Amino acid sequence: MTHQSFETTELIYDWNEQQPLKRPARLELNDETLRDGLQSPSITDPAIEVKIDALRYMAKLGICNVNIGMPCTSPAVKDATLKLAKILASEKLPIYPNCAARTVVSDVVPIVEISQAAGIPIEASTFIGSSPIRELAEGWDMDRMLESTESAVTFAVKNELPVMFVTEDTTRARPDMLKKLYETAIDCGATRLTIADTVGHITPHGVRNLIKFFKDEIVRGNKNLKLDWHGHNDRGFALANSFAAFEAGADCVHGSMLGIGERVGNTAIDQLLVNLKLMGWLDNDLTSLMDYAKLVHRHCGGPLPFNYPVLGRDAFRTSTGVHASAIIKAKRKGDNYLANRIYSGVPAEMFGREQEIEIGPMCGQSNVEYWLNSRGIEAKSDLVEKILAHAKKSSKVLDENEVRALIKKHS
Repeated sequence: MTHQSFETTELIYDWNEQQPLKRPARLELNDETLRDGLQSPSITDPAIEVKIDALRYMAKLGICNVNIGMPCTSPAVKDATLKLAKILASEKLPIYPNCAARTVVSDVVPIVEISQAAGIPIEASTFIGSSPIRELAEGWDMDRMLESTESAVTFAVKNELPVMFVTEDTTRARPDMLKKLYETAIDCGATRLTIADTVGHITPHGVRNLIKFFKDEIVRGNKNLKLDWHGHNDRGFALANSFAAFEAGADCVHGSMLGIGERVGNTAIDQLLVNLKLMGWLDNDLTSLMDYAKLVHRHCGGPLPFNYPVLGRDAFRTSTGVHASAIIKAKRKGDNYLANRIYSGVPAEMFGREQEIEIGPMCGQSNVEYWLNSRGIEAKSDLVEKILAHAKKSSKVLDENEVRALIKKHS
């Protein structure tokens, strides 16, 4: 009997569905891998060909916004940003680009030039610090901050750039300061407002408070404004904060592949995609997610530890006898649906992965038999006993070569 004989609710009672979260009216993701992600001191800035491949993966995964660089940084960054913009235009990739800039006119100028050269609109993501601690360190005053905001946003709008206005360290800023800065930006033509948890300070409860403040006091029902959330992971809350932001009414959440970025990193956009898919909020095909992760891991040095959710080496791999036995029983029924869920909260096939059974000190006879049979090797009892005895004496899981050496020696 296969799982098709049952209703899904008979096999899995889902507590997540009790008073489920309401799907947001708008749901966008902004990929920061190629800009904020590359600011990590441990990350390598990859070749332009790699960045172009990253854009193509974003398109496959259904990511709709991307930060393609901060072109005021250097001529090399400007050149790379222009090449990425031209690829978006020539290949008609369904991704809306933005570029970072301080609220300084000279920072916005290269974005205007790139937009004109590529022939596509590029959103100017203009940012300025907003917290009292930043104000004190920089020696700023409110009049100067408002003047800077007004000049940069006005210049961008006059040059036909859509504008995203970002306050750095929003999550530690005073309400009065935020109101003045954002209202000035809106009056000058900004249409996207980004709340930035620049130092990873806030908790999910704080996210809900802050977004409620923005919706009540700044957005005030203006349907022409979009509200974004940009989080960092210093306290380990980045993913939870991002879902709190969507729950509270954010239209778009920012993230980077494998969570690369300043200090301990940004929200991991791969984990956002996985969970949005599992919640039924996205219909996107995510089978290429692993390939995008490998690209960033290989060419940028993005961390991909063995126990990383969904994408790590061990995410769908076991050598434990009890676990393996249940998975193998499901596989023998010819039921991959069951096999991929019996000991996993994430369906492997949804993300281009599959269950792997290994041989190690905690394995059972079924592990060895399955391992051999899946490689077209007859699971003779004496061979199984020999491999199992060796595994029980080992301090770790046996690798492929080690098992094959035992088989060769036995034969």
